[in-house]
Amino acid sequence: MRYASLYQRSIESPETFWREQAAELEWFRQPEQILSHQDGLYRWFEGGELNMSHLALDVHVSNGRGEQTAIIHDSPVTESQQRYTYRELRDAVARCAGALRDLGVDKGDRVVIYMPMIPEAVIAMLGCARLGAIHAVVFGGFSPHELAVRIDDAEPKVILTASCGLEFSRVIPYKPLVDQAIDKAHHKPEAVVVKARPQAEASLAPGRDHDWDTLTGAAAPADPVPVDATHPLYILHTSGTTGKPKGVLRDTGGYAVALNLSMGTVYNLDPGDVFWTASDVGWVVGHSYIVYGPLIRGCTSVVYEGKPVKTPDAGAFWRVISEHRVKTFFTAPTAFRAVKKEDPQAALMADYDLSSLEALFLAGERLDPPTYDWLKAISGDRPVVDHWWQTETGWPIASNPMGVEPHPEKPGSATFPSPGYQVEILDPNGQPLGRGEQGHIAIRLPLPPGCLPTLWRDDARFRSSYLERFPGYYDTSDGGYIDADGYLFVMGRMDDVINVAGHRLSTGEMEEIIGGHDAVAECAVVGIADELKGEMPIGFVVLKDGADIDHATLEQDLVDRVRNNIGAFACLRRVAIVQKLPKTRSGKILRKSIRQLSTEDHVPVPSTIDDPSSLEDIRGAMEEHRIGRYAG
Repeated sequence: MRYASLYQRSIESPETFWREQAAELEWFRQPEQILSHQDGLYRWFEGGELNMSHLALDVHVSNGRGEQTAIIHDSPVTESQQRYTYRELRDAVARCAGALRDLGVDKGDRVVIYMPMIPEAVIAMLGCARLGAIHAVVFGGFSPHELAVRIDDAEPKVILTASCGLEFSRVIPYKPLVDQAIDKAHHKPEAVVVKARPQAEASLAPGRDHDWDTLTGAAAPADPVPVDATHPLYILHTSGTTGKPKGVLRDTGGYAVALNLSMGTVYNLDPGDVFWTASDVGWVVGHSYIVYGPLIRGCTSVVYEGKPVKTPDAGAFWRVISEHRVKTFFTAPTAFRAVKKEDPQAALMADYDLSSLEALFLAGERLDPPTYDWLKAISGDRPVVDHWWQTETGWPIASNPMGVEPHPEKPGSATFPSPGYQVEILDPNGQPLGRGEQGHIAIRLPLPPGCLPTLWRDDARFRSSYLERFPGYYDTSDGGYIDADGYLFVMGRMDDVINVAGHRLSTGEMEEIIGGHDAVAECAVVGIADELKGEMPIGFVVLKDGADIDHATLEQDLVDRVRNNIGAFACLRRVAIVQKLPKTRSGKILRKSIRQLSTEDHVPVPSTIDDPSSLEDIRGAMEEHRIGRYAG
């Protein structure tokens, strides 16, 4: 079936379409009602019963795929690799679920998982799902305060953790962070289970703490517990404007159906194919496309404990793809910008056989055209797919449908909406805009299966955050446009649109122009308050390794490029060179923090920041260039 007819069926006959997709999975009880609606909220597959762990593991073992590799753990930081077949992973997950059951965990109870990228993190998630317990994964290494906030919101019965995580050559003990978080939290979990790693010992509190290996080794395996399709699978906290994280809720049935569809239509993956998503289980990408999606589909998933560079070098990605015969690779644009910075000519790529690789997928932030062009040039013209989705949606809103009908690529575009997503561009009053007109990207309700049905214990906040601004739509908070050919261009968060003397300008467009300079590895443009113009754009750039150019000359070159491509009214006057940009651990540039530095003496260091020293780099550049509050 071609893309257009597949998509139209999903929009015009959604219940028929999704009933057919649900039939692809093995249910304990078929759903009675495909789509239901109550108090303005939608639910999918009510009355159906299934279990995510059963779909991801037991089904494949029963169907003769038990000896196929399910996950490959590749850890350059420990110089080790480990493989689990589907049978071995099922047995480990069953024992983990049995251990949780022995600790009193039952269907509907919450379990916080605070782990590095080790096999036990995957086993923990699937073990919770096996019991119908709701897991809340917290990125390993988050501060005790942020962990405590999530503990109080989820109220877990048990916390699963490890003795340490590893960052390059640095050992980060996790247990002291967990202990501090529990001390800070109002809610006290009944038990903490610690996976011991040889790089660090962890002290265990008598009566509360348990050793992972001892506990799971003594547990009887647990069978999958049937749960309603609408039963929550997990809570995943994402940043909120109030300072309190939003607990994105994911139900079981809709998520399973949507992930299975996306594995075929978007990523073009079949059972037995090797899929590598270079992310972390602490993020939605890791939930969907390291753990649940690949395993439901019967693929082999690579679980990577390393970085794109310095573990040991900028050839790390190519090494993993070559060694494990990866068919489809998925990571964030910022990861490849790090590779590009250290190895601009991709010289290290020549050391590896990449014949297995069929496509590169990028998401998590906008794929800027300079990075796209670099990837196309070095990859032998393989498909480079910029696709767009959010923590809230759980799977791609828009992508080139590689498994159905690949379309010609357009740099900067996420191509077409995925089945079930009716994407529209709205003006500030909620009125639809025409082709080529920039505005708010919104999705007409109902959202397809797999998207959040609400927020954890907070329907009111769900409505106010996503539904109230544009009635009848889900507000993505992103801006962009649909071109004459129907291609969707996501230009960035709507708060990254600045108003310069009445001209509404996209900082993403300026970044695209600046990033196209041969000396620039990556960049950020933010709006700084200006008495005369309202806002003025300021650029911050990181140079490629080995770039030899006079800084004043580069600044003028970049100012001229923006003037020539957008116009003098863009008013870009200053571009500062920095060693690094402040980013989250998932690679998103912290533009809000950069803006705050221009106006405030004391800017809180975000809990999600990867390297706090990067804010000092920005501060120093502002002082040197007399930007914002440093202008005087």
